[in-house]
Amino acid sequence: METSRLVLSGPAPTARDAAALCARLARLYADGARAVECDVRAVTAPGLGAVEVLARLRLAAGGRPFRVTGAAPPLRLLLDLVGLVELLGEPEEREPPRGVQEGVEPDDPAL
Repeated sequence: METSRLVLSGPAPTARDAAALCARLARLYADGARAVECDVRAVTAPGLGAVEVLARLRLAAGGRPFRVTGAAPPLRLLLDLVGLVELLGEPEEREPPRGVQEGVEPDDPAL
């Protein structure tokens, strides 16, 4: 699977940047990318504009694989607060990682 990179410039992308970034993302998929990693290391002063950009990129990706990498703690916190932590490719708090099944003991009561 070919993974391409999309790099967000910093320190704080705004909603005005979203249209151009979505167009770049569409070109990456059109050129054969099966998955896109969005590198956000340069985003050092994130705000709701950065969250909006990432949300719009996720929508533009449709059902295709899209993941955010290099997020600093402030951006991670914002994504968690608005319910977009799944963009980081990590399980949400209190959720088991994908592929892990809880064990059932023989004497557990049925629900």
